[in-house]
Amino acid sequence: MIDRVLKSISFIFHPIIMPLLGVLFYFSKTPRFIPDPVIKAKVFSVAILTLILPILIYYLLKTLKTVDSVYLESTRERIAPLLINCAIVTLILYRVLPYNEVEELYYFFVGVLCSTLACLILAILKFKASIHMIAASGFFMFAVALSIHFKININGTIALMCIILGAIATSRLHLKAHTNIELIIGFFIGLLPQLIILNYWL
Repeated sequence: MIDRVLKSISFIFHPIIMPLLGVLFYFSKTPRFIPDPVIKAKVFSVAILTLILPILIYYLLKTLKTVDSVYLESTRERIAPLLINCAIVTLILYRVLPYNEVEELYYFFVGVLCSTLACLILAILKFKASIHMIAASGFFMFAVALSIHFKININGTIALMCIILGAIATSRLHLKAHTNIELIIGFFIGLLPQLIILNYWL
């Protein structure tokens, strides 16, 4: 039973959903007036590029035997998906969420790009940082920054995210997908770029 629960946690909080969660969280909390058609267009575009497209690319890579599983268990498997993800995030920055439209989300994705590049470099160096922790901690830091920026109380969300981060780490350790150091490095790779970039928009 515990195995099923922990596997479910890794699946439910898969890294590919975190960028979209960041976008949804922003639009649900921003006090700025943004027309509904614009919000829907942005959310739809991000969903296509960060969810649908990566899933299709994964099946293509699996067919080509470049990857073996959705969890990218080896550093070799990670290189192509991470390169492709860098290209996707760059496309989002230039076409979907440019700086002059939604500044906070632009810098959120700049942080995502920096984290992805750092993870890619480590994969090339044969170190397997936890992508689950990278994605979750990046979203966590962005949510905290938004609460400060907009002066809103999201203590409940912050507490929930702390629990989720702990659950993800426990899940990855229990499944023997990562070591303690891989989880810790992953946490900081996700969190630090978002923290550093605060100087530009907070």
